[in-house]
Amino acid sequence: MGRFDGMTVLITGATGGLGRGAAKGFAAEGARLVLSDIDESALADLAGTLATESAILAGDIADESLSENLVKLAVEKFGRLDVAANNAGIVQSFVRLPQIPTDEARRVLEIDLLGVFHAMKHQIPQMERQFKATGKGGAIVNIASAAGLSGAPKLSVYAAAKHGVIGLTRSAAIEYAGKGLRINAICPAHTRTAMVDSFVRISGAPEAEALAELTRGVPMKRVAEVDEIITAILFAADPANSFMTGHALAIDGGIGAI
Repeated sequence: MGRFDGMTVLITGATGGLGRGAAKGFAAEGARLVLSDIDESALADLAGTLATESAILAGDIADESLSENLVKLAVEKFGRLDVAANNAGIVQSFVRLPQIPTDEARRVLEIDLLGVFHAMKHQIPQMERQFKATGKGGAIVNIASAAGLSGAPKLSVYAAAKHGVIGLTRSAAIEYAGKGLRINAICPAHTRTAMVDSFVRISGAPEAEALAELTRGVPMKRVAEVDEIITAILFAADPANSFMTGHALAIDGGIGAI
């Protein structure tokens, strides 16, 4: 019997490295899925690989109507929304603050911060209604970053957005702690996804050399693997983990201990 048997899980940014891993992880534990990303074809391909019921809706997370419609889809298709993994996000150019184009900064904030705000704005009322009706609430897991817990040179706007995600997480967790909702954030350091692959490619250095530079400040001296982050996401969402809320869980290879 899976940890999420019969539960409905909504995942944004579902076709990226962490989103795809989360979809597979929740499906393996019995969840029904509502999946979203900007590429409808990639969403359909992903849904076709999962051994569970799923519904898909493509769109831009910066558009609030997508978050509203995703919650409606979960209720129409499966009757409720039990878990939301707000994972959709982008990264900025790896440059110092004055070199970031204003339009790029605005886009990062719209997706990485306001996208999470829009998602929670529509997920929370549905979960609160369910708690009032059945005594069973829900869990929200926001994907922040280790860059949301400290300064991040050459990633200033991205870090600002992720700091904001942690602020939203903690504030909403307090507001709804007595209303059947648990709201937590996962804060990964560099993870072996397309983002890291892009850094290696742009650096022009051999992979081992580029990764050594990327992880210079990581005590474990390596990037995280996707499955290591998925383990944390499932832990935060697990109904058995019923007393943890408002937490920003660092999965960072020891960075936070320095």
